[in-house]
Amino acid sequence: MSDIITQLYDEATLTVTVIVILFITIVVQYLLKRAFKRFESSRARNEMEDPTNVRFLYYSLLALIYITGIGFAIWNIPSLRHIAQSMLASAGILAIVIGFASQQALGNIVSGVFIVMFKPYRINDRITIKDTLRGVVEDINLRHTIIRNFENQRIIIPNSIIGNEILINSNYIDDKLCKFINVGISYGSDIDKAKMIMAEEVENHPLNIDVRSEEDIEKGVPRVMVRVVMLGESSVNLRAWAWAADPPNAFVLECEILESVKKRFDNEGIVIPFPQRTISYLNKSSEKEL
Repeated sequence: MSDIITQLYDEATLTVTVIVILFITIVVQYLLKRAFKRFESSRARNEMEDPTNVRFLYYSLLALIYITGIGFAIWNIPSLRHIAQSMLASAGILAIVIGFASQQALGNIVSGVFIVMFKPYRINDRITIKDTLRGVVEDINLRHTIIRNFENQRIIIPNSIIGNEILINSNYIDDKLCKFINVGISYGSDIDKAKMIMAEEVENHPLNIDVRSEEDIEKGVPRVMVRVVMLGESSVNLRAWAWAADPPNAFVLECEILESVKKRFDNEGIVIPFPQRTISYLNKSSEKEL
């Protein structure tokens, strides 16, 4: 009878120990999550702060807490401990199996560490991948990078894949962005007048910034460059260089300047040509003669 009571006591003690360990694990991760959110909200007031390192450190600590807690709980279960010890006898085979099974996962973690260290992109950067995937980096965790596109959809890419991709980062080192304002005018329109209108519209826009150096200003370099870039089949193609402080402002700048240039051209008699075709019908009488 005493043996049964002892056995029941040991099983109850083991159950309580495992539950306490798991409970402590959950409490610690909850406290870490609260501390991280509080710290991140305090840093959010300063827009210049880069949250990439802190966010990646949070995910690393979270993974460490779960691995430690669950591993310690398993180790306190004698039957599982015995299985673990017996498996050590074939450690070489086990290492090979684990290596193949976790190769991709470890590759994502290592790539994530490299991304955080060398920073080809950071959280809140606007990037383009494969010329089709565009968006803002929303998060970088141990496994993947989350990108929010401009339709508010999430693009989830494993770190090992995005780490080997060629990408365009609009915020790397410098946030300023240049937009090409391309407009075609008819061959009969006044080129000089059209260039003047485009330069004025870009220069007068509130989102346009002056990127000239003091030396350029002394030399009289114009704030906005407008040049003829092509003589097309039906149009003379002009291009103005418009600079904005960051990509969002650059997008608005481009849209509004295109609209204002079109209105100014209409008022000033500058023609923007569009494709036209002349169709001639063959005469039936001439068909018979042929």
